[in-house]
Amino acid sequence: MSLNARTLFLLIFIGCLGLLGFGLYLQHTKGLEPCPLCVMQRYAFVLVGLVALAAGLHGPKRKGIAFYGIGVSLAALAGIVVAGRHVWLEHLPKDQVPSCGPGLDFILDFFPLTKALPLIFKGSGECADVVWRFLGMSISEWALAWFVVFLLTGLSLVLRKQPA
Repeated sequence: MSLNARTLFLLIFIGCLGLLGFGLYLQHTKGLEPCPLCVMQRYAFVLVGLVALAAGLHGPKRKGIAFYGIGVSLAALAGIVVAGRHVWLEHLPKDQVPSCGPGLDFILDFFPLTKALPLIFKGSGECADVVWRFLGMSISEWALAWFVVFLLTGLSLVLRKQPA
């Protein structure tokens, strides 16, 4: 059974909504404060979800499906970069982990965006702490896996033969 493009885009949106909701649950119910890289991953999920929602509501044809599929893929690729960096930090030996830096709010309030983004992406010691696991994977590893799923789904929408 093959799902139509509109359904796939809406499923991507629902997936992102569920992942963001679970992240907020962990933050506000379980007390897990997100590090700067976690926040950046949330932004990437929002972007993937918004592109997918626009596609799902629009219900595009051939060229539109490819356009939105590329958009989902690019947003997911951005998420892969951030989540990949986060996973890398988590797997560093303790003596190689960067020291903890200022919080995201401080960075965004006191640095111009051109200086803030490299600071955020660099990560810090707090980004290397794994405070929650499910089935042996950390939050950032799960995020990376979901971004890969969204990337592959977006690419499959771009590459598949679409009805006229």
